[in-house]
Amino acid sequence: MNILYEQIAEFLIAGRVNQVRNLTQKALDEGCDPKEIINDALLVGMNEVGDLFKDGELFVPEVLVSAKAMNSGMELLKPLLKDGDIDKVGKCVFATVKGDLHDIGKKLVKMMMEGAGYEIIDLGVDVDPENIVEAVKKHKPDLVGMSAMLTTTMVAMKDTVEALKENDLYEKVRIMIGGAPVTDKYAEEIGAYYSSDASAAVDLANKLMDKNCCKSC
Repeated sequence: MNILYEQIAEFLIAGRVNQVRNLTQKALDEGCDPKEIINDALLVGMNEVGDLFKDGELFVPEVLVSAKAMNSGMELLKPLLKDGDIDKVGKCVFATVKGDLHDIGKKLVKMMMEGAGYEIIDLGVDVDPENIVEAVKKHKPDLVGMSAMLTTTMVAMKDTVEALKENDLYEKVRIMIGGAPVTDKYAEEIGAYYSSDASAAVDLANKLMDKNCCKSC
């Protein structure tokens, strides 16, 4: 690997925002390809962050800072990219469900999945089932991700699944859910897939993107 790319990845893992931005600019000044910088430096670093988080060696605040470092590099690279330059693993619509204003967990999952190459459409917090349905119609995602932090709001996940079924969209997407009160049993009951944390969400998304994965997997 290019030494400069290794340095970018190392500083990203360490959450050194300014260094990642400066080295990304240096790589561009030296004629490095923007797509190559993303794939061989930024994504390499973010994937390592995901592994460290999974192993308990990094925690949420550190992951958020690393994600910020990655974004500092991406801000320089995105204007230089053409449509199709970034290889997307899949597309996902994300939302914190109706009645719930918590979004730290959703943001973390979003950052981890973007780091893994997913395109994320973030609908924000307190999102009605109808708005999620409309987003699925508009963006045609592979996955739908929903978050809830309260037992009183997690019922909106079931309402959203039912709304997707009523609009003949349920079979066209895979639904991922997570949050403090959510369990694997509840996910199974409503016809969704459970993720316990951000790192697990990436693993689950990758599994669900497998073309051979069916609703019963």
